[in-house]
Amino acid sequence: MANKGPAYGMSRDVQSKIEKKYDDELEDRLVEWIVAQCGSSVGRPDRGRLGFQVWLKNGIVLSQLVNSLYPDGSKPVKIPEAPPTMVFKQMEQIAQFLKAAEDYGVVKTDMFQTVDLFEAKDMAAVQRTLVALGSLAVTKNDGHYHGDPNWFMKKAQEHKRDFTESQLKEGKNVIGLQMGSNKGASQAGMSYGRPRQIIS
Repeated sequence: MANKGPAYGMSRDVQSKIEKKYDDELEDRLVEWIVAQCGSSVGRPDRGRLGFQVWLKNGIVLSQLVNSLYPDGSKPVKIPEAPPTMVFKQMEQIAQFLKAAEDYGVVKTDMFQTVDLFEAKDMAAVQRTLVALGSLAVTKNDGHYHGDPNWFMKKAQEHKRDFTESQLKEGKNVIGLQMGSNKGASQAGMSYGRPRQIIS
C-alpha cells in the first residue's frame, strides 16, 4: 500500500462526512456482541473508531465471529494459529470473512470492502456489515447466536399464503384502486391559456 498524505478540499470533505456516519454507541453494542459470541479471548478494543479498526484489522476477530455462527465441524473460515502479520495475509483473512458472511446471508449492499476496514476508509460500512450479520443470526434463531437478542432487529421473514383456485379467479374480477376510474371525468371547462394570436 502506498502511503497517503493528508486529504484536501473535496476529498477531505467527503472523508469527514463518511467518518461522521460512524456510531460510537453502536460500536459499544457490537463489541459486547463480539465478546459474547466469541468469548473473552478476543479481548476488547480501545474506544473509538481507530481502536475498533485496529482490533478488527487482521481479520482474526471477524473470522472467529462468523465461525461462531456455524455448528462445530462446518466452520467456513480457516483461522491461522498465529495472527497474520503480512498485509496481504491480513487482507486475505478479511476477504474470507466477507465471503463467509455473504454465504451466511448478508446481502452485497450491506457488505464493506476490504479497504474500508484495512485502511479505515469507511468504518461505518464495517458497522453496517456486522449489524446485518447480527440481525441474520437473531432471525435464524438456530441456537448459535449468543448475547442479547434485542441488540439487533429481526429481519422480515416470508409469510407464504395459499389461495384456492376459486379465490384466485375471484381476484381477477376486482378492479384495483390503483387502476383509477374515469367516472365523471370530462374536459369540459378546461382552458390552456390564451389562444394563439396571428397578426398579419
